[in-house]
Amino acid sequence: MNKSIKVSFNSPVILGFVIACFIAMVLGQLTGGHSTKSFFCVYRSSPTDLLTYVRLFGHVLGHASWSHLLGNMMLILVVGPLLEEKYGSDNILFVILSTALVTALIHLLVYSKVCLMGASGVVFAFIMLSSLTCLKDGEIPLTFILVALLYIGQQAYDGMVFAGGRLIRNSTSYYGSYYISNLTHIVGGIVGSIIGFLLNKNKMAKS
Repeated sequence: MNKSIKVSFNSPVILGFVIACFIAMVLGQLTGGHSTKSFFCVYRSSPTDLLTYVRLFGHVLGHASWSHLLGNMMLILVVGPLLEEKYGSDNILFVILSTALVTALIHLLVYSKVCLMGASGVVFAFIMLSSLTCLKDGEIPLTFILVALLYIGQQAYDGMVFAGGRLIRNSTSYYGSYYISNLTHIVGGIVGSIIGFLLNKNKMAKS
């Protein structure tokens, strides 16, 4: 008998996140960037504005251009499903929300005149989290050390060279320009590392 092949919705959080990012991008184009400014990028605004708190999490869904979006989504689709299978959907959602909140708050503290958008912080959180999948009690994986040196080290170097980030001019974007924040990448990597150690520590304690 021939078995039919079905397409499975194997990673609900990762796939849902990617779909949400694409929807945010389309909405941004349809509204001339107004929806992105309102919901999907973070910047200093009045604490009495309820959308201020929406943007603390929504900024990871917004992207300044299709190339910006696709670059982040490709990495998330490669790494994310493996992490969701290992750690579970609830934990991966927690990683995304925690990274969004922490990177937004630090960005607001450091930068007063620049808006931040994009899933780069989540990408770096996933990269660091993936390097800890083989963590054992009393051991630190060499892969984690190498990834930290290569990825986080490069971001720290770029941050010093470019004074914390690069303002990228993009005439095809409704937003005129957007900011590549090395600080956000570093913070995302730190969040992913901390959560990775905690998740693996709890699993080792239960085993």
